[in-house]
Amino acid sequence: MSDQEQSEIRLEFAKLKQEHTDLDAAINAMMAVGCDPLQIQRMKKKKLGLKDRLKALEDKIIPDIIA
Repeated sequence: MSDQEQSEIRLEFAKLKQEHTDLDAAINAMMAVGCDPLQIQRMKKKKLGLKDRLKALEDKIIPDIIA
């Protein structure tokens, strides 16, 4: 993997990590206020999708080491 590709992946990782953190804060605020449970559930599903994408990018950055 070239340095350019790795830089792009790291940048995307950082953006997604921030979005994941923002969603977490928004979900917590909505739960505290007592918003629509369906909307909270949708946000949690989106957050889980972001987590999966973060894991995939992390795997690209740090390849598995065969012992």
